[in-house]
Amino acid sequence: MYTNKSKVRSQKPKVATGAFFLLASFFFSLNSNAQCAMCRAVLETEEGGVKAEAVNDGIVYLMAFPYVLVGILGYVIYRTRQKKKA
Repeated sequence: MYTNKSKVRSQKPKVATGAFFLLASFFFSLNSNAQCAMCRAVLETEEGGVKAEAVNDGIVYLMAFPYVLVGILGYVIYRTRQKKKA
């Protein structure tokens, strides 16, 4: 099989740069407040914290759903490309 060495060599810096930024994102984080003013006011006034836990669970659920969809889409694309190669 013929491979173009210059093409492979030009992709190495891109992979190294991507790996660097991925690792850097694990070590550095920023604190942020991601609630609207109304949600925050309601959750701070409640004593038991049940409502706050429910809102946090809802946020996690809404956050996870797009990642699942992108993962499924990536898997479908991967399988399609593998079938075309075979």
